[in-house]
Amino acid sequence: MNSGMAEGVANVNRAQSRTFFLLIAVQFISTVADNALLILAIARVIELHAQAWLIPVLKLSLTFCYVLLAPFVGPFADYLPKGRVMLLANFLKAAAVCGLLMGSDPTLALALAGLAAAIYAPAKYGLITELLPAAQLVQANGFFEGVTVSAVVLGTALGGLLISPLLLTLALPAWFELLPLTSTGLLAGMFILLALYVVAAMLNFGVADSGARYASHSIHPIRMVRRFFQENEILWTDPLGGLSMAITTLLWGVGATLQLIVLRWANETLCLPLAQAAYLQGVTALGVVGGAVLASRYVKLSDAIKLLPLGVLIGLLVPLMLAIGSVVWAGILLLTVGALASYFVVPMNALLQHRGHNLLTAGRSIAVQGFNENGEILLMLALYAAATANQIPLQALIICFGMLITLIMALVWFAQRRLPVSKVALQCH
Repeated sequence: MNSGMAEGVANVNRAQSRTFFLLIAVQFISTVADNALLILAIARVIELHAQAWLIPVLKLSLTFCYVLLAPFVGPFADYLPKGRVMLLANFLKAAAVCGLLMGSDPTLALALAGLAAAIYAPAKYGLITELLPAAQLVQANGFFEGVTVSAVVLGTALGGLLISPLLLTLALPAWFELLPLTSTGLLAGMFILLALYVVAAMLNFGVADSGARYASHSIHPIRMVRRFFQENEILWTDPLGGLSMAITTLLWGVGATLQLIVLRWANETLCLPLAQAAYLQGVTALGVVGGAVLASRYVKLSDAIKLLPLGVLIGLLVPLMLAIGSVVWAGILLLTVGALASYFVVPMNALLQHRGHNLLTAGRSIAVQGFNENGEILLMLALYAAATANQIPLQALIICFGMLITLIMALVWFAQRRLPVSKVALQCH
């Protein structure tokens, strides 16, 4: 993906580079399965003839645990070796698929997957900050993001395949009838996802302990919650931490909602079925891969805030969806938006990780970041679900999202100009 990054990581030391690349492998497989799981769950909702507003609720249930458990998952990730935390998370994701196989409600299954993801996030990102020096964090995040979004592309395509007629008509072995399985045409796809999560969990056994240790703190729930909100205040009041947090929080919330809007837009405007709309969504992810690679190669950590004008440009591009009526031009627009968003967010994410690691700990800072970003996702998805339930036109939603990005990014850009460049450079070393 990025030979310069690979050489840089390899130069840290053999054990750390092996752990980093094994982490990449686990992240790739798990992310492929995560994105296919969402598409399959949407197909299951449609198969059950449920209300349309339940589709954004799927994302809500997936995200809710990030927010609810944020005060606890950071200390948990710092208490145990992070490879073991990731192992537990992948087994929980496998359990979520088992729930679908046995006929559980898709929203409950995705809620369990969300619990696993909430545990998984501070472990995987915290391990990166423990393994690598600050000078390599933009490269590492670019490489990690490139691999992750490559997995999103493959996972989205896999999701389309799992709900395609090819898999729906696949005959399962006769002994499967002995299992307590629900009656659905999606069984073959569910078993494929289960296999992917089991493979990811097995690979976690090889992720070595980084050796990082942190001071122990009270495990009393109320004290943990109080401490968590103190840590939120620390990161938000830090000039660079607050700036990068505001940006990543907004873009994660808007991005998660736009994922569903693109599926709906592709269906209503381009007349594509869900399986093909999932492929089109993967085009956005291809752009994200390209943007991540370019950011890791050309952007330094101290230059991250110079990219703020890109945020305004992204907001202006979103409403162009309404002027497009062909699949080709839709792909070009989504590819461009994905590339710009990734080139912008990867350095911002690295900056936030660097400040969080310095001010707090690896696991706790990622938990704070996850709480804010996923809280924004919950808010955005709740608004989208309410808008869908009230039958607000898709065109109005697209314009509102574009205006929201443009306005907030413009405000952040002007506010940032009051922060001296010398102070930025000093804090990023």
